[in-house]
Amino acid sequence: MLNVNPQIVCLLIERAREFHTKPGTATAEETDLPTVDAALDALAPHQADATFLEFKAVIDDLEPDQQVTLVALMWVGRGDFEPDEWRAAFEQAGDGWTPHTAEYLLATPLVADYLEEGLSAFGYSCEE
Repeated sequence: MLNVNPQIVCLLIERAREFHTKPGTATAEETDLPTVDAALDALAPHQADATFLEFKAVIDDLEPDQQVTLVALMWVGRGDFEPDEWRAAFEQAGDGWTPHTAEYLLATPLVADYLEEGLSAFGYSCEE
């Protein structure tokens, strides 16, 4: 079902947690339909941050459908969709895809928790 390696998702979870614990790190206001512009604005002061750059590089190296998977996985983890609604989550995420997936994800409060919950919903874990 997931077309992205769970280990990559676990790496992104680690980097998101690391980024969000830094002093002065901002996130976009969470709404039902957050915008890419809000994410870009929230992250503008952090464009040179090494953790941000690593998170972004990992996502930018993924194919667009894998980026869509990450967004849909976050939405499942956040409770916007149930695991059995995966197709609908994936389609909606695909309809809204932009080349700013990394910024959208990293600007989302609790993205690490949401991705972890999403993985868990499909039987995966970051535990070693």
